[in-house]
Amino acid sequence: MDQTDVERIAQATLRELGVVGAVITVTSDARGEWRVDIQGGGGPERLRIRCGQGSTAQWVRQQIFEQYTARG
Repeated sequence: MDQTDVERIAQATLRELGVVGAVITVTSDARGEWRVDIQGGGGPERLRIRCGQGSTAQWVRQQIFEQYTARG
């Protein structure tokens, strides 16, 4: 799983959550950990996603969904 994959999944998942027009920035903090910064979403401004080689899109989506709804 690379930055492009995480970014694509994050954008799609946030759209599902009704976040429209937010600016999303994905950066790698450490091996297998990604930071998703969200500007203008009305929910949490930062999410931390753990994934690596072999992780599924569903796993990344689930983490985003759970963190966004728990903190938003």
